[in-house]
Amino acid sequence: MAQPRPDPHTLCLFDVDGTLTPARQKIAPELDEFFQGLRKKVKIGVVGGSDYAKIAEQLGEGEEVIQKFDYVFAENGTVQYRDGKFVTKEAIQNYLGEELLQELINFCLSYMSDIRLPRKRGTFIEFRNGMLNVCPIGRSCSLAERLEFFQIDKTEKIRERFVAALQEEFAGKGLNCTRGGMISFDIYPEGWDKRYCLDILEKDGIKTIHFFGNETDPGGNDHEIFHDPRTIGYTVKSPEDTVRLCKELFLRE
Repeated sequence: MAQPRPDPHTLCLFDVDGTLTPARQKIAPELDEFFQGLRKKVKIGVVGGSDYAKIAEQLGEGEEVIQKFDYVFAENGTVQYRDGKFVTKEAIQNYLGEELLQELINFCLSYMSDIRLPRKRGTFIEFRNGMLNVCPIGRSCSLAERLEFFQIDKTEKIRERFVAALQEEFAGKGLNCTRGGMISFDIYPEGWDKRYCLDILEKDGIKTIHFFGNETDPGGNDHEIFHDPRTIGYTVKSPEDTVRLCKELFLRE
């Protein structure tokens, strides 16, 4: 008997950190197997703030990720893969221009020089295709240091106050800032949030988009796409919670 084909007009679109994996960690093998089973029912895709290399590392080995998911959208969808093939990417420097870009970088470096933490490491600004990723502790911190900063940030609101200072300094410049993961936040042009990926999905004839994310509150990098009328949004608390919801929605006996 022929295997039933997945619904070509329905997509489950997942955030990565906190939704499919713990922050910056690999997907659990049993969850990986589950989502490949779900793919037999509906199309599946991911949209993350991280660059493609980080998403690929978390969800597979090498180029495996673009074979496991029908759509892979890195950097909020400004880097796009469909059906295992590269589609397109944007470049923030072309959009903002060098003068504004340097103003942003210089402001962030100056602001971070005044932040006192128990530990600082390296890579405080990561330049990506579609955004600047700003990390007060430095992206090269260990997992233990990452967790320590996350707890400090909960009480001292380091990222929240940093974003507020940026929004005041660059008001009217067409920039957005959103929190993502445990240690950083992103700066990008208005409209370059995760909704950026929805246009290609509409053009591809996707009629129903179920979006799953954990940072859906205001200021989180899932907020805009979660509330977009083109998606049906679900807030999840962990990868296991994502699996539970998908079972309820698509795999009821």
